[in-house]
Amino acid sequence: MNRLSKRLTQQLGKPTQGLWGWLVTRYLEKKNRFLEVNAVKLCNIQPESVVLEVGFGPGLGLQEAAKHITFPKGKLYGVDYSDYMHRITSRRLQADIRTGKVTLFLGSVEHIPLEDNVVDRVFHCNCYYFWPNQRAGSKEIHRVMKPGGMMVTTLNLDTLKTIAAAGLLKDTRWPPEPYLAVLRDTGFVDVRMEDKQADGKSFQAIFATANKP
Repeated sequence: MNRLSKRLTQQLGKPTQGLWGWLVTRYLEKKNRFLEVNAVKLCNIQPESVVLEVGFGPGLGLQEAAKHITFPKGKLYGVDYSDYMHRITSRRLQADIRTGKVTLFLGSVEHIPLEDNVVDRVFHCNCYYFWPNQRAGSKEIHRVMKPGGMMVTTLNLDTLKTIAAAGLLKDTRWPPEPYLAVLRDTGFVDVRMEDKQADGKSFQAIFATANKP
């Protein structure tokens, strides 16, 4: 991987303040909005749901999910390990953060600061391939989910293949098949990937249900 490709891949996974981070943020706001909105739709969020987004980026998915939740019984959490994204999203959602409807965590998917069995729905978009350890991240998500809780992951395989062919994502685990296997190994059931369409556009959605006693 050449220096430019490596830098872009790093910024896609963890944007930092500066020109590179600004460019990646603009890209995410343009390209990820569609996937974020459809992940929220597929989650079937109810007014009293407790929801978590992993890797919230510039906050588009959280902004969409907040429309479906009624505080105080409904609650929305987000975790991201980019300080830059945390600051951008804190500004975007400042009104809901002030009321307590939304809580943002700066940290890794491997250490989510929530108690066991508290989350009804989890979603993430263009995210799992940047996790340092997919197994540890999946186990941690499973831990915080309620029995029978559902997780939805949205992605666009055609776009990922194009980006990978251009030399990006080389050191990531972007193909979905290993991720599906990890989910099954860490306590999720009914794990599947489906082809979806919305607004004339195609994408893929991964579903997984937390299996617990």
